[in-house]
Amino acid sequence: MKRRTFVKGAAVALPAVAVLGFPDLGLAGDLQPINLPKPDMADGKTVQATLKERKTTRNISPAPLPPQILSNLLWAAFGVNRADAGLMGKPGRTAPSASNSQEIDLYICLREGVYLYDAVPHRLVPVAAGDFRARAGRGAAVKAPVNIFYVVDLSKYVVGKGQPDRSIGDPEVQKSYYYTDTGFIAQNVYLFAASEGLAAWFHNCDKVNTPGDFKLRPEQHVLFAQTVGYPGKT
Repeated sequence: MKRRTFVKGAAVALPAVAVLGFPDLGLAGDLQPINLPKPDMADGKTVQATLKERKTTRNISPAPLPPQILSNLLWAAFGVNRADAGLMGKPGRTAPSASNSQEIDLYICLREGVYLYDAVPHRLVPVAAGDFRARAGRGAAVKAPVNIFYVVDLSKYVVGKGQPDRSIGDPEVQKSYYYTDTGFIAQNVYLFAASEGLAAWFHNCDKVNTPGDFKLRPEQHVLFAQTVGYPGKT
């Protein structure tokens, strides 16, 4: 069997974007959008080797991830892998979702602030300045370089004309969908981490304070968090 890398798959190349960098906003009161580097599709282990290495690692170093690694991570998690519009007129992503609703938003908590991952232009949109990593929970998560918060946006479930799933307006059906769809994305993160020698940890998080800190709307709900970084020293 030919060697195939985890991130390469059937992906299409996305347009190159400029790198604005990761500013140190310790004394600044605002954040700037971050245009992520073009995802690197040419690296990684085979699927079998990646699955063999997949695991939860709770001991995570606070060392920052380079912009290219962060770019590759977010693309692997829930990036655009085919530009043509699919069901409901939305482009294809690296993880499936019910009726291609793409109802899971990724809020990326870095040391300097919180960003929303905007997959189509492959960039981070600023949400709130400040260090909110403690909202990820406990232990190494509060100092890890990257915490991904999984937030469902119920307004993305389209009900009515053009919707092939007649049950998608049922709250209990929606719940089964968004928990499953979160799992798909989280497993992508785990597999990317295993492929790149990173540590990943999927866990619960602060659901009381996070909605206010992240300026969420009433139809958005925090589900889980996933911490990613280099393995800590043992």
